[in-house]
Amino acid sequence: MSEQAAAPGLYLVATPIGNLRDITLRALDTLRAADVIACEDTRVTRKLLTAHGITSRLTPYHDHNANEAGPALIERVEAGQVVALVCDAGMPLISDPGFRLVAEANARGIPVTVLPGASAPLAALVLSGLPADRFHFAGFPPPRRSARRTFLRALADIDATLVLLESPRRLGASLADMNEVLGSRPAAVARELTKLHEEVIRDDLRSLAEKYAEEGPPRGEIVVLVGPPEQPAAADEADIDARLGEALATMSVRDAAALVAEATDAPRRTVYRRALALSRPA
Repeated sequence: MSEQAAAPGLYLVATPIGNLRDITLRALDTLRAADVIACEDTRVTRKLLTAHGITSRLTPYHDHNANEAGPALIERVEAGQVVALVCDAGMPLISDPGFRLVAEANARGIPVTVLPGASAPLAALVLSGLPADRFHFAGFPPPRRSARRTFLRALADIDATLVLLESPRRLGASLADMNEVLGSRPAAVARELTKLHEEVIRDDLRSLAEKYAEEGPPRGEIVVLVGPPEQPAAADEADIDARLGEALATMSVRDAAALVAEATDAPRRTVYRRALALSRPA
């Protein structure tokens, strides 16, 4: 066992989202060394510990008891204990409780360590086939339609792949709202990631909304991925030159370049250099 795993502190430990063997050796060492493991549902975490012969004590930590359980966990660490925090599946704090606990630990100078591992949003992003160089994790949309549409409108202009979680029973309605608010972008619905019945359906939002409206709610945990907004095609050099020629007849180089850059969505610096060249006497 590493010295780091045995040192007093708060450890955020990722747990499997499918096969119970999909956990790192370092995570297992830390769970064995823990004086207490804080978890959402002791029944779920007990299955993981039993599968790996771990007998560490479990204590509940979730949204409903965080005000009482959090300070007790902080006291344990300050008393020299090793406290591990896990969620039912995946990375702690990602749409799961724990933010306030980590914030309090940081404020008190308590060592906090992350032992990363399974993460459904990242697994879905990689499998989706959508751009992964920039992405925005938005969590769960609101359950009510009006609030959900307001939520989606705030995401509409983000130039990145959107990663959202959704309840199976709301999936069809949510996809329909996404199609209406965001437009029929390329998208994917990932279900039961890393599990026996893992499935990723790739299509546009309109087709996915129609599919789940017709078939009804699927089973399992859902991640929805939506491609970034389509960017307008960049104007070609001839078009930029033509626009600059008209603008330079009545404007300064700077003003003409700013006008054409905004109209064509071309880089302002590039347009300005071209305007300078066109403004020079032949």
